[in-house]
Amino acid sequence: MSDNGLTDHELDDAQRAAGVTLRDRDLLREALTHPSYPNENPQSDPIDNQRLEFLGDALIDLVVAEWLYARYPEATEGELTGLRAQIVRTEGLQAFALEIDLGRHLLLGRGEAASGGRERPANLCAAFEALAGALYLDQGLGAVRAWMHAFLDRHATEIDGLRTSKDAKSLLQEYAQSTVRITPSYRIVREEGPDHAKTFTAQALVGDAVWGEGTGNSKQAAEQAAAEAALRAHRTVS
Repeated sequence: MSDNGLTDHELDDAQRAAGVTLRDRDLLREALTHPSYPNENPQSDPIDNQRLEFLGDALIDLVVAEWLYARYPEATEGELTGLRAQIVRTEGLQAFALEIDLGRHLLLGRGEAASGGRERPANLCAAFEALAGALYLDQGLGAVRAWMHAFLDRHATEIDGLRTSKDAKSLLQEYAQSTVRITPSYRIVREEGPDHAKTFTAQALVGDAVWGEGTGNSKQAAEQAAAEAALRAHRTVS
């Protein structure tokens, strides 16, 4: 480690794995720096990746929306919104991050690294978004679009499949709206376990009534489990 946290060799390795080449290496260093590192090393130079994550989140939403809009000209606004949500959710971007072995290249504090931070979905998602933000600042939207399209094109068949297989939340929404004319809502009622292995419990509500409850290792997964429980209680999941 240098005073800047990551050596030039480590940055080169990260770029090769990610398939990007940034002119401003400080932006790359920032994108790979988890907040735990400067927190543990207050005298160090690196800036954490939270601001770049914020920027990259918006950019990825835009690029995915463009890609979906062009690929499915007959899809409704609701379908496009649902597809985008599934692609850009934490687990979706985590999968992209795993493809480029992003966790191995993160600069983490010792505690975060020791507790499994390189595999944590939220960290991988945040770093992937931060890398998109860094690429935008370095080379513009076209570079982000080309980089993201490579991931989307590789998974195009899977994304096509998402159009024909609705998830439990979508099915519950259709069922509740058709039977009681109410759109379901969700609330997280419990969080348990250490930060690196949290379990969430969610409830699916239709009006004020709890229709189902479920657990998962992310808020999204818990909500899906709650929707599945609600469907089992009120109809057969199809």
